Amino acid sequence: MNHWIHPELPCFAVIGRVNTGKSAVLATLLEIDDDSIIRVSPTPGETTSVQVLPLVLDGKERMRFLDTPGFQQAVAAKQAIKHIAGERTPNLDDLRVFVSQCANEFPDECLLLQPLIEGAGVLYIVDPSKPLRDSFLAEMEILRWTGRPRLALMNQKEASTDGEAEWRNRLGATFNLVRTFNAHHARYAERLRLLRSLLDIEESNRHALEHTIALIGEEWQQREEQSAEIIIGFLESSLLLRSAKTFPARELSTPARQDKIREQLAKDYYQALANLEHKATKELLDLYRHHLLKADLREHSFQGLDLESSETWKKWGLSRHQLAAAGALAGAIAGGSIDIGTGGLTHGIATAFLTLTGAGAAYFKGNQLPSLNVALDGIKVDATEQRSLSVGPPGNPNFPWILLDSMLLIHARILTRAHGRRDTETLSIEENPQGFSRDLAKQSRATLTKWFESCLKSSPNRALEPEVYEIILQALNHSREKA
Repeated sequence: MNHWIHPELPCFAVIGRVNTGKSAVLATLLEIDDDSIIRVSPTPGETTSVQVLPLVLDGKERMRFLDTPGFQQAVAAKQAIKHIAGERTPNLDDLRVFVSQCANEFPDECLLLQPLIEGAGVLYIVDPSKPLRDSFLAEMEILRWTGRPRLALMNQKEASTDGEAEWRNRLGATFNLVRTFNAHHARYAERLRLLRSLLDIEESNRHALEHTIALIGEEWQQREEQSAEIIIGFLESSLLLRSAKTFPARELSTPARQDKIREQLAKDYYQALANLEHKATKELLDLYRHHLLKADLREHSFQGLDLESSETWKKWGLSRHQLAAAGALAGAIAGGSIDIGTGGLTHGIATAFLTLTGAGAAYFKGNQLPSLNVALDGIKVDATEQRSLSVGPPGNPNFPWILLDSMLLIHARILTRAHGRRDTETLSIEENPQGFSRDLAKQSRATLTKWFESCLKSSPNRALEPEVYEIILQALNHSREKA
């Protein structure tokens, strides 16, 4: 028996014309966006041999796909097989003779038939936007003669076409099942549905397929749980974040110098915040096995989160009513502060507080945006002293909720990217869509408010973390369904 087939594994040969999307379907199904493993190319004839592509779960191969070369001479091969069979309808034995005798004349056809002769099932990929020619009908007939379990997959690269119904009728007469798929847009649910379709046609390895599908579901649940942990870590780090710097006291002596300090502190703070978001985004991309979808690190901004845009504060986070209700249940969220101390030369300088332009009222008025604005007026210090200043976070009560929405939207955006695509893309949240935090239950918002408040006070409430984890996990499930 050839090494392509494993007697204890469900094995399916992926067959079709060149450029029908065979490799793209496999890349999406197996979550592989690496051309060194699965080459997705517009170049005709890219697949020239049988490539073994295992589906590995829990460190063990669970099923196997075989990427094969496409048919090149289907009509002539059909006639050669019929000649071997004579008056009989060709069967698997006739295909064995064809493969053993005709490899020089029909190298591609013999190569793709070899795994079927050895026991693989058929996953036949077609592009329904192409005309249904005699050569396609010949391919279908040859595959029917194998007698193997057969699933036909119409890889819809574009919207439905007029010829799709004819394709479906022809395929339905030859294959056990016919399904549609879009390798460049399929998400988790479509991938799982395709695997379940294989279960419908393959009885000999039913138990192994059922176990594999169950493991995929468990793996997805584990990913969402890890995503929740990543997001909680990002939120805590962001709300605890303070940007600190020591200045000679003389630099605080004039308004112009104070403006420069304000600008520098704000720049450092937002850059540190962007770094935290970039790190969390990269962890999510790695978790979902994306290498061509990139996290973008832009100074003072998030992935699509523009803190200077009124649309951000209008669409993301809680509504005014929800903020007020959550605050009534959990208490007001503490604002940030800038602490001014001395570097070993203290003479009793007190704390001066960070202020926001409009503070919390800016959100409710809707005509001013929160910004870091250090209040240094009236501070008098000895010019020989050093002052340590720390700033962050903004005191707007909606700020933690906007952070939460940014991560939920990034997570949802990652899930929309199919691994069959080969274009490099910078992750962005397009068109500033509505966030997900407003869909949370009232009690969940109150719990998160309490936890946000504790983080902002630099003392995260660990007792609330199990509840916070469950809330974030539910939000991820909800955002996946809406994405």
